[in-house]
Formats: sequence, structure tokens, C-alpha cells
Amino acid sequence: MPAAPTASAPDRFVFCRLVSPRPTFAMDMTADERAAMQLHVSYWTALLERGTAIVFGPVADPAGPWGLGVLRLRGDESARDIVDADPAIQAAIGLRYETLPMLTAAAKAGI
Repeated sequence: MPAAPTASAPDRFVFCRLVSPRPTFAMDMTADERAAMQLHVSYWTALLERGTAIVFGPVADPAGPWGLGVLRLRGDESARDIVDADPAIQAAIGLRYETLPMLTAAAKAGI
């Protein structure tokens, strides 16, 4: 008798906050920091195109801009692996991520 099909695990959503090394980072990046951030945008754009990121971009916080990303994780995908592979983190320019799993999320199908 064939095995019964197993239900796939539901998608998980994770809020990612990219914290800069200083409040003025977005306004006074060095050339090396700017290069790392350009690679960061390319990286997150690729995540968006494959459906792993559902939104990302800078947030205009009066205390200093910071980056927001929301990940849709499927199967065994790991938020930690994704953010650790970000070129801006790999560049070791003082950025760090705070990641928080969402308890529940409503998301448009197919995104």
C-alpha cells in the first residue's frame, strides 16, 4: 500500500530589521559602505524575485533610518542563513540584523 501523502509545512514569515552602525549611516556612508549596500540591494532583489522576500526597503525612522525585510520561508529555509549571507553583513561594516518570527501572517497568494 502506498504511503499517504504528507501535508507540506505552512510557510513561515519573519520580520528582519537591518540595524546600522550609526544613526547617520544612510547619509554619510563611506565608499566601502556604499558598495556593500549596493550588493545588499542586489541580494534582496534576488530574494524578492524568487519569492523568499515579500517586501524590503529603508524605513524613515526619526531616530535614524533602518532596513526592513519580510521573508516567506518554505520548508527548511532558515532566516539566519539568509541574513548571514547578506553581502552587507559579510562586509563586516557594523550592520546587524534583528529577526523576529511572525506569529501569524496574511499574505497574498503567489507572492
